[in-house]
Amino acid sequence: MVQSGKKRSVMTLLMIVITIFAVFPFAWMIMLSFKGNNDIMLHPLSFPKSLDFSNYKNALSTLNYPQLYGNTFLICIISMAIELVVTFMSSFVLARMTFNRKIKSLVYGYLILGLSISPFILLFPVYRISVLLHISGKLRLVFPYVATSISFNTLLFTGYLKKLPAEIDEAAIIDGCNLFDLITKVIIPMSKPVIATIVIFNVLYIWNEYPFASVMLRDVTDYTLSMGASFFKGKYSVDYGGIIASSIMMIVPELIFYGIFQRNIVEGMTAGAVKG
Repeated sequence: MVQSGKKRSVMTLLMIVITIFAVFPFAWMIMLSFKGNNDIMLHPLSFPKSLDFSNYKNALSTLNYPQLYGNTFLICIISMAIELVVTFMSSFVLARMTFNRKIKSLVYGYLILGLSISPFILLFPVYRISVLLHISGKLRLVFPYVATSISFNTLLFTGYLKKLPAEIDEAAIIDGCNLFDLITKVIIPMSKPVIATIVIFNVLYIWNEYPFASVMLRDVTDYTLSMGASFFKGKYSVDYGGIIASSIMMIVPELIFYGIFQRNIVEGMTAGAVKG
């Protein structure tokens, strides 16, 4: 009993320390956002002398936030719609349908191989492909985002779908379901936890992604939120206060989104381990 109490105290202390380390960077950003550039450079760890909102006013006057948010939401919606259909259907084939085992393993290995390759080393080839195919505007980001999500989505989808009892498919077919009805009326409703997890992870990735956006986007009207910080960097100077304030305004919606749906992430990541 005493050992159990000591173990709980140690775990509680460890959780507190980890939480402090996790929260400190964001708290520091908030503190820096109320300082001028000189104070940020000379006294980065000191508390601000007053709540000066000039950095936020500067960010709001410099950036067209409705346009940045609109572009980001549009790219998220189009990318998620395409990748969910593509990866769910391919994962359903790999997990639920019967065909040559070697071919299935080969296809699955090929799709998962992308996890071992950093997408950022493919920036130049992807850019050249988009130029050759005359892809422009926001679509230059949609296709790379869909392609880079395939491996991760396939890993989660196939792991989850394999755990669903095969008797479900047999019962649905006996009741008169065709393949389309089986997928849309039976399998997809049962896959809501993993679908929610994939949506959350991919939305957060697209929301924060910068390398592809910085290379692919040329027109300012197509810029996403992650590109907003580039407006505060000049040829000979950098507005650190503006960068920090704009970053906070970009992060806060993410934190709210993650806080609302964090339970879905846990359920989606663990559901496959307890099904069946």
